[in-house]
Amino acid sequence: QVQLVESGGGLVQDGGSLRLSCAASGRTFSRYAMGWFRQAPGKERDFVAAINWSGDDTYYADSVKGRFTISRSNAKNTVYLQMNSLKPEDTAVYYCAVSRLSWGTKLSDDYRYWGQGTQVTVSS
Repeated sequence: QVQLVESGGGLVQDGGSLRLSCAASGRTFSRYAMGWFRQAPGKERDFVAAINWSGDDTYYADSVKGRFTISRSNAKNTVYLQMNSLKPEDTAVYYCAVSRLSWGTKLSDDYRYWGQGTQVTVSS
């Protein structure tokens, strides 16, 4: 049974930092891209960042470019999202996902497995 478990969310002040982790179990995903999405209350789920299977190619939403960094450890079957200079508009539930593809994309339909989400709240 495939399971993705996010951790690292919480409450942080404007300008602060958080590091999200997503540990995958049930199978190895070293040949597949992984991504992060987020959903704010009353809004659709949006793409945040993606990383290819080997970790040497990354892709970011314009809204987080230069502030967030996605990385992965295939040895640990884990993907990370380092979030710096957080803003109140970054407040959302953050989801990790495993793609059907080896390269990262921003389309949620390209992702096959999803975590349950972790809440990130940025106070002003």
